[in-house]
Amino acid sequence: MGCMKYFFLCGLIAFGLNPFSAVSQEKKPDWPVLENVTEQKALPGTALLIEKGDFADLILKGADAYVLKQIEQSKQGRKPSREKLREILGLDRDAVPTDSKIEYNDTISDPRFKSMGIEVRRVRWNAFRDVYGYGLFIEPKGEPSGSIILIPDADQEPENLAGESGGLDQDSRAIGLGLAAEGYRVLVPSLIRRDVGKYKMTNREYLHRPAFELGRTLIGYELQKILVAASVLSKDKKPVGIAGVGEGGRLALYAGAVDERFQSVLVSGYFSPRENVWMEPADRSVAGLLNHHGDAEIASLVGGDKLILEHAAYPQHVFRGDENGVLSLSSESAPQNGKPGKLLIPTEAEFLDEVSRIQGTPPFVKTGSEDFFSKESEEKFLQTLGTKEGEPNSDKLIWASKADPEFPDERQEMQIAEIDRHNQWALIDSRLQRKAYFKDLKTDDLAMFEKTVEPYREKFYRDVVGDYGDARLPLNARSRSYQKGEGVVSYEVALDVHPGIMAYGILTLPEDFSLDGSEKRPVVVCQHGLEGRPQDVISEQKYKAYSAYATRLAQEGYITFAPQNLYIFHDRFRMLQFQSYSVGKTLFSLIVPQHEQIIDWLSEQPFVDAEKIGFYGLSYGGKSAMRIPALVDRYALSICSADFNEWIWKNAATDPESLRYSYANKREYEMYEFNLGNTFNYAEMAWLICPRPFMVERGHFDGVAPDEWVAFEYARVRNLYAARLGIPEKTTIEWFPGPHKINGVGTFGFLNQWLRQ
Repeated sequence: MGCMKYFFLCGLIAFGLNPFSAVSQEKKPDWPVLENVTEQKALPGTALLIEKGDFADLILKGADAYVLKQIEQSKQGRKPSREKLREILGLDRDAVPTDSKIEYNDTISDPRFKSMGIEVRRVRWNAFRDVYGYGLFIEPKGEPSGSIILIPDADQEPENLAGESGGLDQDSRAIGLGLAAEGYRVLVPSLIRRDVGKYKMTNREYLHRPAFELGRTLIGYELQKILVAASVLSKDKKPVGIAGVGEGGRLALYAGAVDERFQSVLVSGYFSPRENVWMEPADRSVAGLLNHHGDAEIASLVGGDKLILEHAAYPQHVFRGDENGVLSLSSESAPQNGKPGKLLIPTEAEFLDEVSRIQGTPPFVKTGSEDFFSKESEEKFLQTLGTKEGEPNSDKLIWASKADPEFPDERQEMQIAEIDRHNQWALIDSRLQRKAYFKDLKTDDLAMFEKTVEPYREKFYRDVVGDYGDARLPLNARSRSYQKGEGVVSYEVALDVHPGIMAYGILTLPEDFSLDGSEKRPVVVCQHGLEGRPQDVISEQKYKAYSAYATRLAQEGYITFAPQNLYIFHDRFRMLQFQSYSVGKTLFSLIVPQHEQIIDWLSEQPFVDAEKIGFYGLSYGGKSAMRIPALVDRYALSICSADFNEWIWKNAATDPESLRYSYANKREYEMYEFNLGNTFNYAEMAWLICPRPFMVERGHFDGVAPDEWVAFEYARVRNLYAARLGIPEKTTIEWFPGPHKINGVGTFGFLNQWLRQ
């Protein structure tokens, strides 16, 4: 029987049949197989690309150097503005009560208080909506000489400054008790501590993130509490002074700058150059701060005649760093979700250099103090307040409080919950704010729409994305052969954008296509997502997500270009975002000019149909699809894949259900764009793309957001295109039963409809 089988198989082979083909031949891969081209050849009209290395790394290094230079240059043109400072802190977004009062919760008993002629009470006061300030109120018997707001560092409790030992790794003198014993009412407010909470970030960052998205800041919230307290305390027309240490010093400085009622301002353990503010914790971030204000400019708003600056003990805090304060960057497996940050501790020389930049009357300066609130500074503070000439006696007093040790934690929880609830109210209210913001947009007809939408495009670039305003360099296009595969060839292309910054990507062409201009083809710019590279969208690499769509489109006759974007290398690009924030810019302030150069170069090519260049991006590339075509109007259409949703909700929502999807507690700490919630959600960004075609590609099982968020926001896009402007054919959404990926079915048809007609 074995012999018969052998002769039978031999007979099949003799007739040219392979009986083993089913098992011996490998299955053809799903992705286009590409091979490197060894011959280095440039595209016509370009120089040969000779740069080597990792282009993503080169682009990020160039961007980092460019932004740091912009930060350094910001010192030259700063003009302090009280109104601008209030705006970027978000101070005037929430109405404050006109009838707030100090509410007494309980009195802390200590027999010495009676002998000193003072009372110490735990108090609260309504600051805005349902948010209260909390702290200790220390009152002398009889008529007070004036009022002092004494602000601790974020990691101190009010009891520490009132007299209980602790804070800044030293024993605190009973400053609050001493001032009260001299005849002053003293309010010592409580701040949000830097404790790391359940979401592996500090509680300060957790509250700051949604606030920033909604045009507010945590320091703005805390400052508002202090300003309302000052209003209450000043009703008796007596002098009000303010003093603070560490974070409290920052608040005292800012309070003196935005509110002229303070007659004396003492700042201890805070003042320094701010050009490295991006290295500090996330809650220290104020959008566009350095365009107008370093600490010197803010001090100028206070006025040197009422300002006391003390270079003393600075609080120490490092999050995601080592014991030497070196930040932990680019660690993919870092256990914390928050931004790396450390509090800046200036040398005496750096402190004095910043002092020298203060305009107007020089302040009183104290250096060499080993502790905060030195006797000299405190004495000058009281003299400036204009009520006392005597020497302070706070070093003679100490208060060993017998208060409930759990109370500070309960007070923290109340404050965190109140601000969190307020952020969620502001999130809901933001829909009304956006509606009011767009009140000048006319949708009666297409011509009127196109005319009235243009100012909003300018606002989006200037106020949200941020425009450096620098002229772009000549293209200086370089290219070299890269890969070839079935029906396609590709080239690497590099273009100059700004000094040190290039645009780089992979241009893929149909293989049988002539470059002489005898035929012009449409182009699709295919944008990768987070931590991505152009190579991800062309072949096997990350095929499950991208389906090699850049190469597949080229096989169907399109030209494609896959750019390298900045969002790569984990903390490196996220810290670049915070560098950008400090001068009122974002990552897209550099990405948009890169795409303008790409469009310029593509449009110059004789084989490109310059009127038919589309944009198609996945995930962070979908985020790009909402912002880049909104500002680069030469993109003929935009497709947002695996990203479109109720974007403001995704950034700011903290209810338990939303936190499954929200960035509020996730590692992507760079997602926030200041005041975006009150200006542009994804529907409004799509309006900036309109009347150009716009499409959403959405997998039902994509974890970026639930279907209802996507449908809710897209309905607003559809309403504009279809119901108001009468162009329903120019927008659509494809739902497919899949995950976070390029589906490439309905979108390919959409491209054919609008780029091949």
